[in-house]
Amino acid sequence: MIAEKLIDLEREYRSLEREMSNPEVFGNNDVYLKLNRRYAELTPIMQLWEEYKTLSESQKQAQELLTDPDMRELAEMELEAAHLRLPEIEQELDVLLLPRDPRDERNVILEIRSGAGGDEAALFAADLLRMYERYCTRTGLKMEMLDSNPSDLGGFSKVVVELSGERAYRHFKFEGGVHRVQRVPATESQGRIHTSTVTVAVMPEVEESEVELNMQDVRIDVFRSQGAGGQGVNTTDSAVRVVYRPGTPEEIIVVCQDARSQIKNREKALNVLRSRLADLKRQEEEEKIRSERQSMIGSGDRSEKIRTYNYPQNRVTDHRLTGEDKNHPLDLVMNGNLEDVLEALQRVEREELLAEMAEAAE
Repeated sequence: MIAEKLIDLEREYRSLEREMSNPEVFGNNDVYLKLNRRYAELTPIMQLWEEYKTLSESQKQAQELLTDPDMRELAEMELEAAHLRLPEIEQELDVLLLPRDPRDERNVILEIRSGAGGDEAALFAADLLRMYERYCTRTGLKMEMLDSNPSDLGGFSKVVVELSGERAYRHFKFEGGVHRVQRVPATESQGRIHTSTVTVAVMPEVEESEVELNMQDVRIDVFRSQGAGGQGVNTTDSAVRVVYRPGTPEEIIVVCQDARSQIKNREKALNVLRSRLADLKRQEEEEKIRSERQSMIGSGDRSEKIRTYNYPQNRVTDHRLTGEDKNHPLDLVMNGNLEDVLEALQRVEREELLAEMAEAAE
């Protein structure tokens, strides 16, 4: 089955090579980028597949040479090398051929809200935002502010941003949940350590066609922006408030005010609303299967404590991880060095998927 899949992928890979060398395709930037992205995904798989085929052929030839006294020693060395490497390639291919999350390539709506802890929680919300900004700078992602509610001391009771770029959701998919901070607040006069919480919601953006949104359920208000952005923002009714099913238990309010254009703010607000509705639907579906299968990574549920930032001990602990992967230097993480944490979470995800596939094959 795996060999058949690899043969099919090889055909696709060769086809992509031909298409990308076509002058018409090369001149169409959007099409070329799409093809090149898929080509880049398949390249490490094809490199392993070529190595596997070469080693398999060498193994077959070496087996035939075992009867030749002059070639026996060389044949045994080649068989030993193939015996050691082929299982490694098979394991690497198993990982690379795991089904991808179709949302990984999408942009992200990231919402940070202060939780328990008052002003200290709002200050930590701002710290998390800076951490994510630095990570985006490191990884080439773009962050755009959509809405924010600043606190008096320089924090945020809420901040909403859009993250765009290559595999944005893949980068941030494990950040959803409750982030707990333990430190001495700036407002604490006696040096006591406080515990506060911040909630992070990570929602992949959805296409307009993916979410059925009846505009009769939506009220759109415009008002003068209160945020930063220059005189043009502050003196025109550019801010947009979208209210979904106002006055009902399903009411959702989305505000976008950081763009100068009312049209752009309206578009962004509706985009956030669709992403929230899709996220609510996803949470409902996951809740149905939660009792049947509990994921080690977790669902990204906003009530789930995922990470603790302990300032006195300079330690970040991710509660979904174990062993040496669990703890990381806080100063590095807060400076945007999230790679080690996220790679560990991705390994757990891969291990879980492999276990599920093995269980399904039994």
